Amino acid sequence: MTIAPDDARQGASHLYRAMRDFVQSMDDSLPGKFEITKEGIVHDMMSPGGPHEVTAAHVSRRLERLMPDELLAHTGTPDVEDESEGIMRHPDVMVIAWNDLDVQGSIDPRTLIAAIEVVSRSNPDNDWVGKVRDYPLIGIPVYAIFDPRTGTGAVLTDIHPTPDGPRYATRKDFVYGEDVTIGDWTIGTENLPLYE
Repeated sequence: MTIAPDDARQGASHLYRAMRDFVQSMDDSLPGKFEITKEGIVHDMMSPGGPHEVTAAHVSRRLERLMPDELLAHTGTPDVEDESEGIMRHPDVMVIAWNDLDVQGSIDPRTLIAAIEVVSRSNPDNDWVGKVRDYPLIGIPVYAIFDPRTGTGAVLTDIHPTPDGPRYATRKDFVYGEDVTIGDWTIGTENLPLYE
């Protein structure tokens, strides 16, 4: 059977909506976080509290001390979603303007100044592989990764076109204890917790 391009797009859109409905129905039923990627649904079984949330809170607070009042380093909901790409993600910290956060439903990922992820112990490839692929595809200009498994991280910037789609051109690795620049702000990474 041959599928015309318009039919293929409609089929992909239908599949995405079905995945989205499933994710929304599971959000309050099962622990962890569900996201929709180019590869399908990801379920991250992170447990609440501990080094993951403490790291996100420290990074958020350190950034907000430096940012102007019209911006925030948000650690709550909602998701960022690009339905045309079939991607719905939930960054641990979003650097965003208050006005861009004040919307009904999901946030347009192109309004984010940066997305910050704390690597999950249960599914590190989601942050180091999947989101490295998905975030430039949906237009998030800066992606910072903090990894409590190793006490290291990276900041990815400079989206550029490639044969496989948009990708980050620049990666700056760091070790906990060093200063790290995320967007226009440089914060310390000292005293961030590690997984035991």
